[in-house]
Amino acid sequence: MQLLSALHWRYAARRFTQARLPDQVIHSLVEATRLSASSYGLQPYRLIQVDSPALRAQLLPHAMGQQKVLECSHLLVLATETNAGDATVDRYMALRGRLHDLTPEAQSGMADHIKTVLSGMTVTERQAWAREQAFIALGTLLTAAALQNIDSCPITGFEAAGFDRVLGLPEQGLTATALCVLGHRHPDDDQADLPKVRLAPREFVQVV
Repeated sequence: MQLLSALHWRYAARRFTQARLPDQVIHSLVEATRLSASSYGLQPYRLIQVDSPALRAQLLPHAMGQQKVLECSHLLVLATETNAGDATVDRYMALRGRLHDLTPEAQSGMADHIKTVLSGMTVTERQAWAREQAFIALGTLLTAAALQNIDSCPITGFEAAGFDRVLGLPEQGLTATALCVLGHRHPDDDQADLPKVRLAPREFVQVV
């Protein structure tokens, strides 16, 4: 499916069939998310795939009762680092050092620059920055799904503390930021055929 056609086709599915998506499809969507744009390439987030029906049942009360988390083929949770900082940079630079031919001076200079930028932020500002990066990845995931005719629904209306507790995220230095449910739209989902409501191009775009 071509990009614009896919974006016209996609919508936030309200109901899903219980058909399970093939593993290779999920692998490609996870890989697209992993390859998403990220500030400095740091990826201050993780993607958690919740397959366990028991865990999904525990998460349901914290998802405002949205049955999609039970009915969908796959439930993905984007969780951001709660204290992105020097350790985040060191991890990235170690990876980069193995893949890029950088002099020690260049490696050290780049690391110092990024650490200086992050240290100039408060903890709250770093958390907001990490959330922004996760939402960029979420957009990539939604687009990649649409291109493969996979239905999705991003969810930010949920109780993060409950998700954190059930999934054991605080012990990993993470907190749930956004959910994405994937699968195939249910034939009885009356939202599927409604026209997409968006601003007209002349209202959306300002050329200055």
